[in-house]
Amino acid sequence: MKYIALFLSGGIGSRIGGEVPKQYITVGDAPVFSYSLDVLMNCDRLAGVRIVADPEWEGEIEAFLNKSNYSDGRFMGFSLPGATRQLSILNGIRDIASDLDEDEWDDTFVIVHDAARPGLTAALLETLMDACPGHDGALPVLSMKDTIYESKDGKVISGLLDRNTLFAGQAPEAYVLDKYLKANEALLPKDILTISGACEPAVRYGMDIALLPGDEKNVKITTPEDLETFEKTVIDQDRAY
Repeated sequence: MKYIALFLSGGIGSRIGGEVPKQYITVGDAPVFSYSLDVLMNCDRLAGVRIVADPEWEGEIEAFLNKSNYSDGRFMGFSLPGATRQLSILNGIRDIASDLDEDEWDDTFVIVHDAARPGLTAALLETLMDACPGHDGALPVLSMKDTIYESKDGKVISGLLDRNTLFAGQAPEAYVLDKYLKANEALLPKDILTISGACEPAVRYGMDIALLPGDEKNVKITTPEDLETFEKTVIDQDRAY
């Protein structure tokens, strides 16, 4: 069984504001993307890491990789971003598939992670890979702590949902390459534009996706407040040493 990471660093981070996409903002002494990319590049169980990035930022990523002396050939190259996150994923998994013999596709898991989730730990990555055998994929989730209400119009409550059956998905996510590639291509050309999460194509395609406990610190940076929280985390870690 083979594991290959697909690292998504092509977003523009429009909700953060500013000229620099959120994953390239410097926090501490390093860009946001480097925190989780370092975890991936240091995982011996990964056969390779492919990165989705705009060509404008490839140089910065390459500079980080060179500075960190990742010399084992694990970096598989860049893939171009798509018009949406899911199209970026499709570009990446197509490139990964082209790097492999077709008879390897069914025995290869692609691990999808966002550059804007810098809280990835080696422990979560290992747990994700351990959960894959016997399934078509695996997804870390968090249980819902608050009571969840439904509203048809966003103004009044129309129902109460059972929070014990609801979970918030995180990344990294793992999917069997062969089935996941087919699941995404089955949504072309229009349906894939409506996908709101990487697991949705897998669910639509009937893939068996195992759940595992997520990590509350593995937060995706979406707003300025998220970025500020991560900055405080880095500062606190530096003080601890």
